[in-house]
Amino acid sequence: MVRFRWMVAWVSVVVALTVGAAQERPFRPVTDQTLASPDPADWLAWRGTTRSQGYSALDQVNRGNVKQLQLAWSWVMEPGTQEAAPLVHDGVMYLGHPGAIVQALDGATGDLIWEYRPPAGASGKPPQGTVRGIALYQDRVFVNIPDGRVVALDARTGRQVWSTQVPNAPPGMRFGTAPLVVRGKVISAMQGCAIYTEQKCGIVAHDAVTGKEAWRTLTVPRPGDAGSDSWGDLPYLYRAGTEMWIPGSYDPALNLVYWSTAQAKPWTRAARGTDGDALYSNSTLALDPDTGKIVWYRQFVPGESHDLDEAFENVLVDAGQEQLLFKMGKLGILWKVDRRTGKILRATDMGYQDLVTVNADSGAVAYKPGKLTKADDILDQCPSHLGIKNWPSMAWSPETHALYIPMVANCGKQGYIDVEKKPNGGGLGRGNVMDPYPHPSSGGNTGVLAAFDVNGTSLWQHRQRVPFVSAALATAGGLVFIADHNRYVHAFDSKSGKVLWQTRTATTGHGFPMTYMAGGRQFVAMPIGIGAPFIEMFGPQLVPEATPPRAGNALMVFALPR
Repeated sequence: MVRFRWMVAWVSVVVALTVGAAQERPFRPVTDQTLASPDPADWLAWRGTTRSQGYSALDQVNRGNVKQLQLAWSWVMEPGTQEAAPLVHDGVMYLGHPGAIVQALDGATGDLIWEYRPPAGASGKPPQGTVRGIALYQDRVFVNIPDGRVVALDARTGRQVWSTQVPNAPPGMRFGTAPLVVRGKVISAMQGCAIYTEQKCGIVAHDAVTGKEAWRTLTVPRPGDAGSDSWGDLPYLYRAGTEMWIPGSYDPALNLVYWSTAQAKPWTRAARGTDGDALYSNSTLALDPDTGKIVWYRQFVPGESHDLDEAFENVLVDAGQEQLLFKMGKLGILWKVDRRTGKILRATDMGYQDLVTVNADSGAVAYKPGKLTKADDILDQCPSHLGIKNWPSMAWSPETHALYIPMVANCGKQGYIDVEKKPNGGGLGRGNVMDPYPHPSSGGNTGVLAAFDVNGTSLWQHRQRVPFVSAALATAGGLVFIADHNRYVHAFDSKSGKVLWQTRTATTGHGFPMTYMAGGRQFVAMPIGIGAPFIEMFGPQLVPEATPPRAGNALMVFALPR
């Protein structure tokens, strides 16, 4: 009993000291101006800035010295599927874990400053699920809880300021993206939308001060709304999908938020019961952040039918007088879009897919004969539903004027089935057959890191046996960082594609690498662990000799020697 009381007293002291240290640490508010023009030492958004470029202007670590890079500190993360995207402000790292646990760490040492563990939700159980990042605004940290809550934390202490449950969200509908904070609104997007219900997925904005819902934009139009007729005569109850599971981007000059949606559900047109475009599936939506109004939309593959969606990042780039948006989905088509209007300026097919024809100038897409499936079909297709590109994000470098795109060269046999139409039913319409294999043109090298200019011209490509499983990170030091399925973290020369440095970690790199300054040193952080189920499911078939551990989440942080 005496020992127990001593342990309780000791823990209380440690907690008090931790909170006290957090309270004493000064904090500069993150304003709209800060987000629009951040200090290069910081990493304030999911991909560095709201433009989602995955680029840092830091160059202390560069081509000439990257070979000296070594582990500076590491931090064990919570178990579960993770695609971590740490943020840093004034030397403090804010790290989201599986289950929406958030920690503040000293960016120079890795020491814990504070920790937040969300209380159980309506289910009575602690939340579970992937957290693809958090957001900073003013003096608050915002995190989307997978069960449908948006939470604001005091950035100094980790104390909860407010928590808002998104109403009318049926079981299974949840948050899977980092929030995007724009002009005082915390903007979040829903996924888990394959269920047949009258409640549809959408993009939701909350007031950053109060947590009150400001607006909600549904990604399946209501009957009578614009776009509703694209679903034909299918009853509204059975219109599903169009979820979002990658964070949005923001252009402060145009005052437009860009968010991308996945395909309609079930996957195939035959199972859905519609031959129409099924808006706003497989689209990028440009939204007014003050009202949620759709200013324009661009649907890339109307009526998509193979789980090869275009739901990934929107990279905002200025090239001369052009204000561009770049994106690539699972088909491996690089879309160059005028972000003012949504007009496609160029469509560059990487040459791996065999399902559609695409007009390079207009971007018009049409399925090839025999490629639209029916119930109980098994289709040998390129790519498999793994996709040529998946959630590992591309990066842009203004120094080289190049995009750096991780891809997986694969094909597969995919089964498709019908789905019974009944309330609260639904699903993907996926059959039991999922047999991926290396693309015939790959020579067995399924991993591709490719550099392209703004016109879709290939600058260089690095090919290797194992796929890349993290996002790419470009820096002003002339480097591109990325991790692969065989537990290697690489630094490439951004101009030549030459590997300049690599190290091997305990398990595979996952999530979104980033870089920042703390205590006068540049650090490069790479999340590792369990976070790319699309590779973990199919890795044994694509590259059976690579068998990384299936547990062990952590953050590995590298720097040059002192």
